[in-house]
Amino acid sequence: MDEQAHKASADSMRAFAMSLERAKLADYVELMNNPWRLIWLNFLAGLARGVGIAIGGSLLVGLLLYLLSQIAILNLPLISDVIAEIVRLVQMQLR
Repeated sequence: MDEQAHKASADSMRAFAMSLERAKLADYVELMNNPWRLIWLNFLAGLARGVGIAIGGSLLVGLLLYLLSQIAILNLPLISDVIAEIVRLVQMQLR
């Protein structure tokens, strides 16, 4: 019985080690032990996030202005005047 318990314990430890390996815990511990690498990786991630937000925001605002200018061309009463004024103000700011 003692041998079976030992074998079960060894199998259990092997399964635990495999799950730690799959979770890449060693890589995480190594990263935590190297704070400058962690700071650098976080800086790069933040930089990429910021560039993505800037590009996405620019595209969204450009699309919105295009749609507003198309609506202004339709000469809808009341809405067209407001939109035309917004487009005019934005174009003045861009110059």
